[in-house]
Amino acid sequence: MSLLKRLEKEKGLRDSCLPGESGAVPGEAKPADPWRDLKFKVHQEVIETMDGELKENRDRGRPAMPAGGLGHRIEEMVSAVLDREASNLTRAERQRITAEIMDEVLGLGPIEQLVRDPEISEVMVNGPGQVFVERKGRLEKANVCFRDNEHVMRIIDKIVSPLGRRIDESMPMVDARLPDGSRVNAVIPPLSLIGPVITIRKFARDPLTIQDLIRFGTLNTKMAAFLEACVRGRLNIVISGGTGSGKTSTLNVLSSFIPENERIITIEDAAELQLRQEHVVTMESRPPNIEGKGEINIRDLVRNSLRMRPDRIIIGEVRSGEALDMLQAMNTGHNGSLTTGHANSPRDMLARLETMVLMAGMDLPVRAIREQMASAIDLIVHQARLRDGSRKITSITEVLGMEGEVISLQDIYRFESEGYDDRGRLKGRFRATGVRPRCVEKLLLAGVALPDDLFV
Repeated sequence: MSLLKRLEKEKGLRDSCLPGESGAVPGEAKPADPWRDLKFKVHQEVIETMDGELKENRDRGRPAMPAGGLGHRIEEMVSAVLDREASNLTRAERQRITAEIMDEVLGLGPIEQLVRDPEISEVMVNGPGQVFVERKGRLEKANVCFRDNEHVMRIIDKIVSPLGRRIDESMPMVDARLPDGSRVNAVIPPLSLIGPVITIRKFARDPLTIQDLIRFGTLNTKMAAFLEACVRGRLNIVISGGTGSGKTSTLNVLSSFIPENERIITIEDAAELQLRQEHVVTMESRPPNIEGKGEINIRDLVRNSLRMRPDRIIIGEVRSGEALDMLQAMNTGHNGSLTTGHANSPRDMLARLETMVLMAGMDLPVRAIREQMASAIDLIVHQARLRDGSRKITSITEVLGMEGEVISLQDIYRFESEGYDDRGRLKGRFRATGVRPRCVEKLLLAGVALPDDLFV
């Protein structure tokens, strides 16, 4: 969406949610903000002025103003309005109001500063009057709020419109992303009874490295060396874990070990992966249009990717029938594929995959499905978010094959908990089980050798 169209739309939304004489708006939050009316007036005037200037530039064939120049122009306009309307403000108050207006026009309004804060990993908007954040693994209430439901809706529209997605009463849920790859989910009434709800799961501006995970205590150096060898040796790996356990971050890190000379195809609902290799093809699913047509789901993309000469296929998350196509790809020469899935343990991950394959609509016997899984998957990396907010790889498990009707598993590494200290922080250690994995032979054939003391 062009800046002119966005400003025109924003102006229309501003006009539609102007407060009445009492200043009350249905669903309105009641913040103790002495400059609320002033900021509202300044914002409205800035939008109207910018709208007029951009239209004039367009009519006269002038080039659009660059982003840096636009920010400087907005600052000038805010300063001029404040000089006229509130000349008694202190310097600090003027700077604060200017920053908030800039965030409102160019950013995500009240939550812009939260999204920028590197210590915050998640932002949760529960209607206009309540915003929570996750900081260092713990939830806390943020000292910001929105004006009313329309204010939240305008921010949601800012996020989803550039992606060609929509949210309204006919489609009251949407998945989207921010320009930096952060994941966004929004739910609006009538599904949400508290007003529009936004959940933003942030990703680091610079992708995490394996050294970062070691420093965070997610895994140790032996586990890191083993996982790097498994990726370079083209083993098929599934990363399992609960919501918010860090699966996507770990998938990003493992993907960084893929050699530069391989063609990588990534498939996601909302593009989040931040691969640094040169030869990467990124594909994203598409929801149905307003007529309920045109949907392209993950399964369609997985099937199409097989015709694109991939060396590696990376699926952001398997949730449904695409699990069958993923297993078939792993079993037909596309070794080194990676994916994630929600589960509480490696064994549960296999049970979920079995269920997802059945969701594909193929009437396959359970034993045939299990044989496919046992043949396709080499390793399950299970990650958990623990009570103190830390995220750890609690087990690295090898898939050995079938024993009767059951898929046989063995742990290569696991995290052993030793309880919590006085500050509520988890104590424990990563330990190798002492088992030499069978996949070492497969790695040797791929030219990747591992020292025996890695498993002591």
